Amino acid sequence: MLLLCNMFAKETRKITVALTAILLFALLSGIALGLALALTTNLKKQENFSDFNPALPTRILDIHGDLITEFASEEKREMIALDQLPPHMINALLTREDQNFYKHGGFTLKSIARAVFGKLTRQSLGGGSTITQQLAGTLYADRSDISIGRKVKELWWALQLERRYSKNEILELYLNKMYFGGGTYGVNAASKFYFGHPATEITPAEAAILVIQLSNPAFYNPFEHPNRAMERQQEVLKQMVELGYLSKKAADSSFDDYWAHFDYTRTATSAWLSRDDKARWFSEYVRRQLETMMYGSMDIYSGGYTVHTTLDLKHQAAADKVMTDYIALANRRFKVSSSARFAEGDDYARVTELLSLAFNIPELAVSGERIHGKAVSYYQNNVNPVVDVLSLVCGLDGLKTQTNKANANLQNAAAKTTVEGALISLENDTGYITALVGGSKFDQSNQVIRATQASVQPGSTFKPLYYSAAIDTRKYTASSMIADTPVVFYNEDGVPYTPLNFKGEWKGTVLLWEALAHSMNVPSLRILDGIGFDAAISRAATLLGYTDKADIDRVFPRVYSLGLGVISVAPIQMAQAFATFANQGKQVTPIAIRSVEDRNGKTIIDPEKELRLEQKRKGSGIQIISPQNAWIMTDLLKNTIRAGTLGGSDAKFSFRDPNGKRYTIPAAGKTGTTQNWSDAWTVGFTPYYTTALWFGFDKHGLSLGLDNTGATLAGPAWGDYMRLIHDGLPYRDFVKPQTGLVAATVCVKSGLLPTDACDEGTISLYFLEGTQPTKYCDYHEQNNDLKRRSMEILQTQSYSVGQRPITVDDSGLTLDPSLFEDPTPSGSSGKSGANQAQGGASAATESAVPPATNPLLQ
Repeated sequence: MLLLCNMFAKETRKITVALTAILLFALLSGIALGLALALTTNLKKQENFSDFNPALPTRILDIHGDLITEFASEEKREMIALDQLPPHMINALLTREDQNFYKHGGFTLKSIARAVFGKLTRQSLGGGSTITQQLAGTLYADRSDISIGRKVKELWWALQLERRYSKNEILELYLNKMYFGGGTYGVNAASKFYFGHPATEITPAEAAILVIQLSNPAFYNPFEHPNRAMERQQEVLKQMVELGYLSKKAADSSFDDYWAHFDYTRTATSAWLSRDDKARWFSEYVRRQLETMMYGSMDIYSGGYTVHTTLDLKHQAAADKVMTDYIALANRRFKVSSSARFAEGDDYARVTELLSLAFNIPELAVSGERIHGKAVSYYQNNVNPVVDVLSLVCGLDGLKTQTNKANANLQNAAAKTTVEGALISLENDTGYITALVGGSKFDQSNQVIRATQASVQPGSTFKPLYYSAAIDTRKYTASSMIADTPVVFYNEDGVPYTPLNFKGEWKGTVLLWEALAHSMNVPSLRILDGIGFDAAISRAATLLGYTDKADIDRVFPRVYSLGLGVISVAPIQMAQAFATFANQGKQVTPIAIRSVEDRNGKTIIDPEKELRLEQKRKGSGIQIISPQNAWIMTDLLKNTIRAGTLGGSDAKFSFRDPNGKRYTIPAAGKTGTTQNWSDAWTVGFTPYYTTALWFGFDKHGLSLGLDNTGATLAGPAWGDYMRLIHDGLPYRDFVKPQTGLVAATVCVKSGLLPTDACDEGTISLYFLEGTQPTKYCDYHEQNNDLKRRSMEILQTQSYSVGQRPITVDDSGLTLDPSLFEDPTPSGSSGKSGANQAQGGASAATESAVPPATNPLLQ
């Protein structure tokens, strides 16, 4: 009985263990099955095309909603449907990667066995992964992990993909997801990168180039290794012919056509630099601003955002054309200009050049420097490109590396003597940046946006900023008389400063409007001296957007050369300042990004709304100068267009309306040329837009030359651009304040109210109410009286210099030209003759011309 009980107990334990094992197995199986089902469900959710949420580029749109460019860094992806692709694109893929794709269920034992055997024998027998396995590995595994575990995981997901999707759906996902090199993902983005057109236009030869990139895009890159790519491309095309996908004639024709038009000079830049972009400088400016606005998980390269900007592509196209043409013109002038050949401070070169010109010795004109320059230029433009192409064609990678280094060194050296340029255009009332050019060409070595980042001297374009302050002092008006005569100013530290005019000429006494229109240095500095540094700096800082006292102290030196623009600014700041004049004295804040939407169309960032709210909160504080001051400054700067350094530019603003009636849009502006002709500027505006242009060097100290000044280079470029963007716009005038202004017609010589004696002309000017002239001109009467008195004295006495008589006519006193020849009479000593001549001249001057009593003549 006891034995029977023991046996029963043992059997019970066995049954318990067995039941426990069964239950545990069932539990584990259930968990495994549940996980598998969960993964499968997740697969359905993740890879359902309707829910597919891939990395998408950010689209940058202009003011009209037109596409400027797309931002996509490492994942430059453009989705395309399978039925939009040419059959030979799909056939090339199947030929190269998986010829049995439509026959297997996600894997083939033969391919796996081949891959394992090749691994064991260290032979390259081809990969063992099908298209489905490659896609599974890309989506759910780390393909850089070379392990059995990764292959098992890849196989599992391949089976799930085959169970979930049709073959065509797998192909479509594959062609939109896989990496093709150059920072591109998907066949459509890759086609645009390699061939410059969408995948819908792809040729058989191009399809073969793309599919060989899948295995090793760096190794088979056609721009870096054209021979290697050509050889593998031929293999793919040959296999396509053998499989019946393509006729031999079509394959050969496509192959020959591809290489006949291949660009051997192109380098393997990334998709970022080679992307389609209609405004590359502006796009880069926007990209940098977006990086400061977006944070956390917000990725401008893959988030699929839509950025609405202020750019007008019509304006940008005009800016690109004008700046390209004028930068090229400036460089041509620079190369042939003897005055621009050497950097400031090259004393040997300057002296040598002076001697060669003074004594007509062409051989001394630093011929060695010219020969070296010509040799470098010839090698860079002619020899190096040929060597580079030969290295590609012949597969000489070492030679190509050396030519690339040589070319890079030459480019760096050339950049030091290359004239650059920048342009920025603002809409006056909104601050919208409608066009932006940051330099000659945006590329990997040239990414400084000079329109916003440059720190260069503005020259005479700075003068209107403190002229504005002078008008507000009411000590100066548009008709104030200013002496244009030699003068010495003393800075606050006692150091003397002696300014000169642009051409070393003196006009005597001029009116304020004329001094500004003709950019006269000495009268301008007299105005600066008259209002003081505090008033001038305060107004200039306000217009340029400076508010921090430390910045103001750093930027604006308290020296008289400040009045000639010896500070550092960016073109965007000068455009902002001048736009204030055009905007009735209201502050203008440049803006490039209006709003940003996510991929679902929801606005997530709204910079323009924030700016308008901030401006509204400022209230009257946005009026940084009075409308009356802005109107007077605009009127003064219109004279520059009419008769000053931009004289004749007004003709570029003449248009015809749809009825054929001619009208002229008013314009105002100022040119500027810095010391040693280093920078050339023009900043100007219409009732619509303000535009600033700058030309110069990235390396300070070089001279543009006498042919490249604000008036001869920047001015014409400004006029050409402004005409292009205003063509088709209706007439608009500047807004005149209803009160606080008085218009008056004054004598052009005295600035006073004209009389019948004012025979040299009159001009209409505007004045702050209460500052207009009230006295009548007496200049001409006094001048005529002075002439009569001089003639009377001369007619009653006989005067001569040596033996040369002084003649008098209605125009005044005239010396015989032979006076300046040797006056020594025959038989006399040269010393005494010279002394006699000098004494005669002194006496004649003292006796014939009494002391001037008219202050206008002093």
